[in-house]
Amino acid sequence: MPQQPRTVDAATVLPEPEEAGTLDALAGQLRALKRWAGDPSYETITARLNQTRPATDPARKNTVADCFRPGRRRINADLLVAVVETLHPDPAYAARWRQTLRVIGGQTQAASQVRVQNTLPGDLATFTARTTELQRITHAAGTGGPAVVTIEGMPGVGKTQLAVHAAHRLTAQHQFDTTLYVDLRGFHPDPALPPASPAATLDGFLRLLGVPGPTIPYDLTARSALLRHHLTDHRALVVLDNAADAEQVLPLLPDTPGSVTLITSRRGLTTLPTTEHIVLDVFDPGDAITLLTRTAPSGDPAAAARIAQRCGYLPLALELVTGHMRAQPGWTLTDHADRLDERHRHRRLDTGVELALDLSYQHLPADRQRALRLLALHPGPDLDPYAVAALTGHDLTEAGDLLLHLHRDHLLQHPSPGRYTLHDLVRAHATSRAVDEDPPPQRRAALTRLFDHYLTTAATAMDTLFPAEAARRPRIAAPAVTNPTLQQPAAAHAWIDNELPALLAVAGHATEHGWPTHTTHLSATLYRYLSGGYPYAALTLHDLACRAAQHTGDVAAHADARLGLGVAHLQLGRPEPAADHLHRAAQLHQQAGNPAGQARALANLGIIDQRQGRYAQAAGHVRHAFELYHRAADDIGEAASLLTLGSIHENLDQNETAAEYLTQAHILFQRLGHPAGQAAALNSLSLVEGRIGRYGPAADHIEQALALYRRLGNRTGEASCLDSLGTLHTRRGHPDAATTAHRQALAILADIGERHGEADSHNGLGEAAHAAGHPAEAVTHHSTALTTAGTLGQRDQQARAHAGLGHAHHDLGDTARAEHHFTAAAQLYADLGLPKAAEIRAHLDNLHPPA
Repeated sequence: MPQQPRTVDAATVLPEPEEAGTLDALAGQLRALKRWAGDPSYETITARLNQTRPATDPARKNTVADCFRPGRRRINADLLVAVVETLHPDPAYAARWRQTLRVIGGQTQAASQVRVQNTLPGDLATFTARTTELQRITHAAGTGGPAVVTIEGMPGVGKTQLAVHAAHRLTAQHQFDTTLYVDLRGFHPDPALPPASPAATLDGFLRLLGVPGPTIPYDLTARSALLRHHLTDHRALVVLDNAADAEQVLPLLPDTPGSVTLITSRRGLTTLPTTEHIVLDVFDPGDAITLLTRTAPSGDPAAAARIAQRCGYLPLALELVTGHMRAQPGWTLTDHADRLDERHRHRRLDTGVELALDLSYQHLPADRQRALRLLALHPGPDLDPYAVAALTGHDLTEAGDLLLHLHRDHLLQHPSPGRYTLHDLVRAHATSRAVDEDPPPQRRAALTRLFDHYLTTAATAMDTLFPAEAARRPRIAAPAVTNPTLQQPAAAHAWIDNELPALLAVAGHATEHGWPTHTTHLSATLYRYLSGGYPYAALTLHDLACRAAQHTGDVAAHADARLGLGVAHLQLGRPEPAADHLHRAAQLHQQAGNPAGQARALANLGIIDQRQGRYAQAAGHVRHAFELYHRAADDIGEAASLLTLGSIHENLDQNETAAEYLTQAHILFQRLGHPAGQAAALNSLSLVEGRIGRYGPAADHIEQALALYRRLGNRTGEASCLDSLGTLHTRRGHPDAATTAHRQALAILADIGERHGEADSHNGLGEAAHAAGHPAEAVTHHSTALTTAGTLGQRDQQARAHAGLGHAHHDLGDTARAEHHFTAAAQLYADLGLPKAAEIRAHLDNLHPPA
């Protein structure tokens, strides 16, 4: 038999440092040595190490831990050897590690090559804006102690320009004895020039201060102490540009009172003892346009705004554009704007921007590079850790770590808790990298995971919010990715609201690039939520689903999408396109053999007829829908039909019949566990009860309905309840409370873009104003209601507006106008077959009492 290989426990083998040929490999050997030594914690190693170090120069746990970390481009040799001696106190063994460091150091000796200077770089003549940041730097410099100001931000945001400009201002304001400047090459385009070692920088600084080379100590700690000694009693201005990390900077900081150190970095240097920490963002639009118009004073401001927006307000990109402008004096600002538009269409970046972004990318570990490439594929405006987990295939903790590091590297922006975005230029660069480095199947797999995440989480949210309607939604397979649980309605509602822009973007990308089923499923899944006050989002999503379904020939999905489009147009007060879509939806559902879907389309056609005063036709559609729902055993549909029939009878002032239908609907919705239906039934019942003077039950029902709608996040229903509440307050003689409720309703309608409730709100405001004795104000509101209702074809609201105007003008003593409006109201009510016509005729008769 062949001999089985012998298993060796790596923890029992003393690592050989000579096997390492790179710093990464040496860090791996150091981790192996840590395991060999019993795997002590970093805290324990640090404590042991500090027993042999001066009390004035203790090692920090984070610095010790960094010795074990891969991805380092330089390392503190003295500290690493001291760690080795702590783990294995054998001088000969430690000497082998030091020798290995020297060998590896021969490959990275460029880190010891650094140019320092005792003058500042030239100031930028076109320096623009940054007033607040300059004030903060000036204030920090005037505190009296050793001031340390860190300026961090994404590539190209103008960190160096700000630091140099601020340094020149400080030089003019203060008397500095010494000025030191160095480019630390934390991010350099030439990989042969790694970040400058702090030891080399200290060597250069000390020589500038007159210290003879032979007397400069080798030890990093001793060099740092010598720098501080030579700066004693000297006010120093030190600019440390382009720092890689805190470890590179810390030994270079002076500690003399009155000294000022300005540090720029693309990374967060949060462990430094800073006086002021500035995170630099892109220009605001006004400052960006100012920069451009300085170069072309006679240019078109609109073109300048286009250029600024296309550049993402990034100072580096704007500087590149102004360079092109100076090089092409014959070009107009419009020419430059058109050029940028063309380049953006092809996702091409100017060399300088590409260079700046590439520096940060090249200095990332491989996992962060991959994450950045995949994040750039996300079609939405922002994303959260769950989306990152889906894209990368990592768990949530790993995804969070990637986001944290990419944000600290200033390649991600963090506009709000839990949300991350990519600057357009960063996205363009990372996208091109993804195309170059990730094969198409890998990119598609990442996007499929992402789209699955959004679809399955949306399904979970809808199951939480509308569990009774689960059978109406597509069956979505269990997720293979990490998703939020969303077991509480508030969490489910918040997730959909937060992610809605991303969901729409996903649907758009999925439709155009080969995931049509994801789009149609998203449309059908979110239908009920979007119909609760998101008509514009509904139009976008359902239109995409319509296109996707037509492309695949999915008749059922096409029918669902048409239904969604019809309801969205209906909510936006567009009855004609709404009816067109709903008729088509009914036909498609009938073709697909889906009676429940056909019924939903017919029921919504009935609502259009109801709102336009065609009550008999409306009732016919709804009764047909009820029969289809019954045939399909769709209890929710039956309850909805009862609700609509009750509402129609309420419009006709047939209060007893309306109450019967509405009570049946409420009981059925309650049995089915359908809170949205319960709320709608309760709201309509309150109108009936208010009309017959049962104000207490009416108020209770409105309160219950409002609570349900608010819990569901259904803003359309909330607005409707507020209008019902306002009408009830007016009936009870509380016009001020009524005005408040109607105004709240109007604000919601304006916010969500839903128009069909506007006339109701304005008529309610007019009636409240009339009750409060303000007829002129009533005229204003009823006139607005009349115009809106006329636009939307709402004849019942037109009649109500005319009646209100009749009362208001009568109070104002304008009998002619009052007669005109009462006559119009009576005619409309008569045409609608409503008994209110007789009441209005009585008002007309009272205008001309017999002599």
